Order: sequence, then structure tokens, then C-alpha cells
Amino acid sequence: MSAMIEIKNVTKEFKVLNRREGLKGSLKDLFSRNYKIVRAVDQISMTVEQGEIVGYLGPNGAGKSTTIKMMTGVLEPTSGEILVGGNVPYRDRTKNAQEIGVVFGQRTQLWWALPLIESFKILKDIYRISDADYDEMLKLYQSLVDIEPLLHKPVRQMSLGQRTLSDILAAFLHNPKIVFLDEPTIGLDVSMKAKIRTLIHALNEKKHTTVILTTHDMGDVDALCRRIVIIDKGKMLYDNDVEHLKRFFGSYRTLKLRIAGDLSERAEAVAKLLPECTVSADDEWISVLVDEEKCKVMHVLTQLQQSFRIRDMQLEEISTEDVIKKIYEEGVK
Repeated sequence: MSAMIEIKNVTKEFKVLNRREGLKGSLKDLFSRNYKIVRAVDQISMTVEQGEIVGYLGPNGAGKSTTIKMMTGVLEPTSGEILVGGNVPYRDRTKNAQEIGVVFGQRTQLWWALPLIESFKILKDIYRISDADYDEMLKLYQSLVDIEPLLHKPVRQMSLGQRTLSDILAAFLHNPKIVFLDEPTIGLDVSMKAKIRTLIHALNEKKHTTVILTTHDMGDVDALCRRIVIIDKGKMLYDNDVEHLKRFFGSYRTLKLRIAGDLSERAEAVAKLLPECTVSADDEWISVLVDEEKCKVMHVLTQLQQSFRIRDMQLEEISTEDVIKKIYEEGVK
């Protein structure tokens, strides 16, 4: 396998005006030179091999979109080096654009008033796809998902899920080396999410396309990514496979409880009783995240049984979502 993406010590800084309040402040800002430097990406390095699906994760404002924009050639790094498919993206923008595909959640690249097949034909001409390659991709799409009902439907008449599915098919149409997927399943129902994950996985396997996936949906990560990269405040916190991450946090267990009484009140009481644990609640369960290196699950359960009437309980390994949450809060030590 060869490296599709090489990023070495990349930093991106923006000059931001220190704005003042009120009308007078706005007028002064027109002539102000009072700027501050914001470092959106801070000394990030990584290598992505051909055919990998990499989850690129981080909270809002972490620097994910800035990194993607540098990899697609929209932004130039302040310092450091980026190679995408052998191209320097911001220098070779046309060549780089021919070899990548991009999907931004809820922002379509398709022609709004035209049937999907017409958008595909326009993209065929833009990317100079041969008739044989174009027919081969349409046959592949038909074998993976039933696209026939969508081909002659105007994009404006499609549901959000159908439009997202069509956008992903459009991004892979010219058989790019790399596809960037930014929140591809945002706002979709469970069945459409499953269909899109299956589609991305199949296209990656059949075409060996490298995929960079940014998402807040841990279901996407568990279904598609063997490797994840986590950044926060512009700095890289983690770069390894998902299983390694779970092993790293192997001492954590989640104790799920049903306790008689009002759920939110009981969750608050449990949190007060167990200050060393992380307590959360959903519509049905109270979840207690226990670090067994600090406190054994059986000891926690004994404490709870002495204070509450427990109706039901489950014990689970830590989920990917909880692992990511712990890293945001505490980092990898």
C-alpha cells in the first residue's frame, strides 16, 4: 500500500479582528489594526494509506474542517507540508480536484432542478469519464443500491436521505483516489444511516478508495472505521485503531440501572452518592461509568443497593462514544 495523504507538522493560523461592542465600537473597527492570531490547526502530522477509512473526530471548533479544507486545496497551510495523492493541494488545485470526491452533510453538489441522471451526465463531462467507466459505475451502483427509482427524480423532490445517498454516489462517480465525507449521515433516520454506511463500506472495498470521515455519530465510526484520529483545539490527541482505544480504556465499565422513582431526580442522587463516577440518564436508564482501577463495580453496586430500590441492571463494556468523551475531557495520558 502507498500513502495517499501525507501531512507533516501542518499549522494554520487566522488573523482575527478584536471587535468592540456597540455602534461606536463597530465604527472604530472599520479602521482598527487590533488583530489577534488564532491557531486553528497546530502542528498536525499523519499518514493515510491507500484504501483506509479514517475517522477524523473532534468537538465543534477543534480544527477538523480547517484540515479538510487544506487537504482539498481550499486553504493554504501557514506552515508544514501536505501531499494528497502526490499533489500539493493548494498549488495543484485542478489536478487535486480531479482525484478527490467531497460530500458535505446537507449541502448538495447536485443540480437542484434536474433529475439525478442529468447531474451524473454533467459530472461525467466535467471529469471526462469514459463511456465504459461511466457504465461500469452505474452498474456497480445498481448492484449496491436500487438507484433506478432515483435516476429520473429531480433532486428538489428527494428526501434528505435520498439526496445524501445520491451525493455520495456522485462523489464516487469519477473513481477518485480519495473521498472526504463531512457528517454524511447527519439528520438521517436509522434505516437510511445503515444503508449509507453499507454503501460507503462497499465502495471502499470494491474501488479501494481512501475515505476521510468526519462525524459526531459514533455509529458511523463503529460501522466504518478501523482507525481514528482525534483532534481538539487544533492539536492531535490520538491516532490509532478503535480497538486499541477501547483496550486503553479497558478498566471502564458502564453500569446501567433502572431505579424506582423520578429518573432525573434519581440520576442527580446517584451522581451525589458516586462523585468518582460519571453519571448520565436517558429516557429509560441511568448510566454509571465506573473506572475499576479506582473503584470496583461490585463496591459501586453495593453502595447503590443500600440507598435505592433497583428494579433492573445491565453491565456493559465502555462504548466508543464514551471513550471519545473521556478523551475530550481528559486526553490520553
